[in-house]
Amino acid sequence: MSATFADRLQERYGSAAAPTGVLSNSVLEGLLAHRSVRAFLNQPLPKGTLETLVAAAQSAASSSNLQVWSLVAVEDPARKARLAALAGNQRHIEEAPLLLVWLADLSRVQRLGKRADVELEAVPFLESLLLGTIDAALAAQNAVVALESLGLGSVYIGAIRNDIEAVAAELRLPADVYPVFGLAIGHPDPQRPREGEAAPAAARCPASGNLWHRR
Repeated sequence: MSATFADRLQERYGSAAAPTGVLSNSVLEGLLAHRSVRAFLNQPLPKGTLETLVAAAQSAASSSNLQVWSLVAVEDPARKARLAALAGNQRHIEEAPLLLVWLADLSRVQRLGKRADVELEAVPFLESLLLGTIDAALAAQNAVVALESLGLGSVYIGAIRNDIEAVAAELRLPADVYPVFGLAIGHPDPQRPREGEAAPAAARCPASGNLWHRR
């Protein structure tokens, strides 16, 4: 393991709990370096960023390839301010040049079903909502890995669910679509290390706390 990778492990777990025998490559180094960023520079994103993140997101696994998720890209400052107010007045939502709102979207498959004159009986079930939520989360995490590889930072906004109906109205979402979370994206501000790029990695419990063996 490189010294950089060993440092990443120690920072993530602490010296006493850092796992041994962990393999190393550039992808794993990037994953271990992940941290939430809540302070952004007033700087636009590079051209092609959104398209790149969508391509990465669409490359994530999807249950039965139904792809029952969508996202809304929000760049308008006034709209970001209104969404920030709905999400507990989190300043970084307004600061970030891009806010992505990830959606569990069951409306698209229903439209396709109607077009084919097929009734989708499973849509009203909880399993379908769970499926869309999981698909959205998988897609979003792919996007996070991609944006961090580009030197950008982000933070998930779970508080986008504080008032789901108001957020749905603000984004003009159709029926059978709900916002799962937001993702604020931008260039980390190194002058605000407690909020930005230099903030310590959030500690994780030892691997034994999450991993069970059934041999």
